[in-house]
Amino acid sequence: MVATLHVCTTCRRAGEVPEDEIRPGAALHAALEGLDCPEGLRIVPVECLSACTQGCSVALSAPGKWSYVYGRLGPADAATVLEGAALYAQSADGLVPWRARPEIFRKQSLARIPPQALTPEE
Repeated sequence: MVATLHVCTTCRRAGEVPEDEIRPGAALHAALEGLDCPEGLRIVPVECLSACTQGCSVALSAPGKWSYVYGRLGPADAATVLEGAALYAQSADGLVPWRARPEIFRKQSLARIPPQALTPEE
């Protein structure tokens, strides 16, 4: 099963970004793409994760696993984001032990979303 790291490419930081400058979220995505992607993970750019007041944000998801949204990130965090995403991809249910997570995954989590049921409730 492959986990997905969604990266908001439209994220800004506080204030406006001039039209001719790359948005910080797009810079984070480029930094992630410039590194070796861990096995079992794919990186997918998205246009908005609705975490606009939280700076650059990413989300981790996989079928049958808890999903997470992390914020207040930047291009300098790319290697650490991939480290945490690799641990997530290797986990059975998306729950990586708290102490095993990189610090930004412990302190900059914006949301944790339960896995969607694989079979519909009646």
